[in-house]
Amino acid sequence: MIFKFSKHLCLTIAANFTWAAATLTATEMPNLVYILTDDQGYGDVSALNPESKIPTPNIDRLAHEGMIFTDAHSSSSVCTPTRYNVLTGRYAWRTTLKRGVLNGYGPPLIAEDRLTFASLLRAHGYQTAMIGKWHLGMELPVLPKEQGSKAKAIDWAQPIGRTPTSNGFDSFWGHGASLDFPPYVYIENDRYTSQMVSHKTKEDLGIDSTFRPGPIADNFDPFTTMDEFCDRSARYIRSWDGEQPFALYVPLTSPHTPILPSNEWKGKSGIGDYADFVMQTDAGVGRILQALDERGIADNTLVIFTSDNGCSKTADFSNLTQHGHKPSYIFRGSKSDIWEGGHRVPHLVRWPAQIEAGSTSDRLTVLGDIVATLADIVGAELPDTAAEDSRSFLPALLGEQDFSKEHEAIINHSVSGIFAIRTKEWKLAFSAGSGGWSSPKDEAALKQGLPKFQLYNMSDDPGETTNLYDSHPEVVQQLTLLAKEIVTQGRSTPGAPQANDTENNWKQLQWMQ
Repeated sequence: MIFKFSKHLCLTIAANFTWAAATLTATEMPNLVYILTDDQGYGDVSALNPESKIPTPNIDRLAHEGMIFTDAHSSSSVCTPTRYNVLTGRYAWRTTLKRGVLNGYGPPLIAEDRLTFASLLRAHGYQTAMIGKWHLGMELPVLPKEQGSKAKAIDWAQPIGRTPTSNGFDSFWGHGASLDFPPYVYIENDRYTSQMVSHKTKEDLGIDSTFRPGPIADNFDPFTTMDEFCDRSARYIRSWDGEQPFALYVPLTSPHTPILPSNEWKGKSGIGDYADFVMQTDAGVGRILQALDERGIADNTLVIFTSDNGCSKTADFSNLTQHGHKPSYIFRGSKSDIWEGGHRVPHLVRWPAQIEAGSTSDRLTVLGDIVATLADIVGAELPDTAAEDSRSFLPALLGEQDFSKEHEAIINHSVSGIFAIRTKEWKLAFSAGSGGWSSPKDEAALKQGLPKFQLYNMSDDPGETTNLYDSHPEVVQQLTLLAKEIVTQGRSTPGAPQANDTENNWKQLQWMQ
């Protein structure tokens, strides 16, 4: 059934984010499947890259049957801050995390009382589940330090504090971080699934890529983790009781390092392990879509496919280029960088009941917009203290134009904490170089005599080839003031100003002085 959403559906919001039920019935509410790959570039989806050498037929299916967002961005060019933004609709640099990612499990980054899209949907009658990679911190149960020991040992028998079930998910099955961060143990809700652990290195496992040694459970195999997540997601859909709509968040560990295509997929691309791994990931997405088809619920299920940042250079760009494949497509840079290749990501949305098949949108979008979008769908009015940087893209999905719900500007953030501000036409990066791992890095760029900042006209120059910083001082001034306002107001959306979690005096904000 095709339906439209009433603007009169709103909720009474309590200070603790308790939400009343909306008037849409359970049969009208769409299910949600949100698939987030890890380090997959814009050009690694063949529907987005006409010259792609890596076939991705299942992901392409979402593009053909739904909508392509051509100007969508992860809020950061690395993992943890993007995941924070996706779940909360708030930029992660407003927290204590100003650069980089959490070190493995790390301390929890999302406050327990902060609204997430999971807690929003659960309050509206959804079953909420997460299967996959978290990397937003947990409170690990540890034993007291032994005398002379430099580190605490994990108490595998005790519950884990602050898992995804503390942030709106009814259930969680997955891993605490990337597959290169120990401990390598699956977690179900707030418990380790195995207490039988040993300490292994990459040599023990036959892995030649990035892999930090550490405890690994007897039931944990990094070669099968990605498939495990996809298969469990498909089983979740098949076993759904149909009584409430469900929201399933599936953050995969691939094609991030360690790049481990299974024996079934190794060599399939004829290019190398990374291309094989992307193809294997696509097949996993296909199994999730197949489960929706088998249940007969694809029509009213909102499926979103995207990536947490651009492709990493550990994918071996040199080899990919030799085979004619460009993982960043026409965009400059890669994972970690302030340039577009660091954070311009595939963003495909399918919802047959509402979205015209084969449609596109050039709306300036950041991944955290999912929170405001879901609030629009269920008829919720977000409080000032939630989703401060999230704008609904529901009008775009419905083929409508609503400038009041679009971004005037978004903020991009690099691994080293460098900022850029982006409007539809202009981008100002507050650095002389990449802001990340690509060359030239900032210090080297300054030594080369390059301008201290970079200004690009993105309408004319999406590849960021011509720096217009010296020729458009008025644009630089305007964008600098707007970026400063977004930082200091604690939000980039309409509403009462909010406080950032720390003072606005960190090193990367020297441009504000």
